[in-house]
Amino acid sequence: MRLAVDVMGGDHGPEELLQGVKLGLASDPSISRLYVVGPPSVLEPLLLSTGCSDPRLAIHPASEVLTMDDKPVQGLRKKKDCSILRAVELVRDGKADAVISSGNTGGIVAAATIRLRTLEGIERPTIACIMPSKSGAWVLVDGGANPECTPENLLQFAVMGSAYSRAMLGKQSPRVGVLSNGTEESKGTDLTRAALPLIRASGLNSTGYCEGYDLFMDGVDVCVCDGFVGNIVLKSAESLGKAVGAMLREELTANPWRMLGAAIARGGLQGIRTRMNPEAYGGAPLLGVHGCVIKIHGSAKRSNVHHAMSQAVRFVRLGLNETLVSAIAQAASAVALTSPDLPVSNSTASSTPATPTQPPDI
Repeated sequence: MRLAVDVMGGDHGPEELLQGVKLGLASDPSISRLYVVGPPSVLEPLLLSTGCSDPRLAIHPASEVLTMDDKPVQGLRKKKDCSILRAVELVRDGKADAVISSGNTGGIVAAATIRLRTLEGIERPTIACIMPSKSGAWVLVDGGANPECTPENLLQFAVMGSAYSRAMLGKQSPRVGVLSNGTEESKGTDLTRAALPLIRASGLNSTGYCEGYDLFMDGVDVCVCDGFVGNIVLKSAESLGKAVGAMLREELTANPWRMLGAAIARGGLQGIRTRMNPEAYGGAPLLGVHGCVIKIHGSAKRSNVHHAMSQAVRFVRLGLNETLVSAIAQAASAVALTSPDLPVSNSTASSTPATPTQPPDI
């Protein structure tokens, strides 16, 4: 197993990410090669100071960094030697099986789509985010790769999200819901109302519309929406979790009696914290491109990198891309057979993305 880690885009600097790489290598002997991507002048002394001396580790040079302020495609055009692009190219060139990055999300999506291209039958890739629920976890697609979508895009996101839920979360028949402002058929937007019958005809375990209340109360296993809405859901959930944590700390340390109660309940509170910790899930894969691309949070720490490495290894071992291609083909056939009058574009069953959605080359 060969991995590439872009260590230049994180909020905590490359040293913290290298510590995660060190943990991941120590825990998984199946990793035969790991490339850390960035400027050698920066990484070489950090590898020495962090004690990263594993013989499987190698530096892959990249002299530039795509920052959060850079516009994705324009930034990639100007910074052709940036770490994100060089890391993705290792997968394209067959030198790595998966790439992990905490950098600019739009840059990762653009670099992967341009350099790796989409899988057969898939028009656009989607970011799949694993989110905690009352008693388990669910998958959010799209987490931010595609702010504007067609109904066919949502159908493909649903299929990929369902396949990912089965493979990575062990859900035998994932319940797939389209996010809306209510469960009634009259609710939703033009986009969701057009996507819903496609998803129902695809053979997925469709529950129809789901609403915000369902997401964290075990009402759905896969939530489907465009990337604009999905990113709002993701960021809102993250901020709510941090706010609740801050409020708990404040209230539980307000007086000695509460501090005593907090000490007694420490085990339960720690359990909740562990279940709510996004780092435990690794990262968010970009489903639908050749190879394996995993986006981790910009504020990722070493444990997040460690878990993302394990996630990437499992993704590749499961042959998830082959599963996605098969699932997309089956869904397209099911829609064509059961509902031939539904307007499904040719791209749903084609290996070539439609021209308007194909990103410009760089």
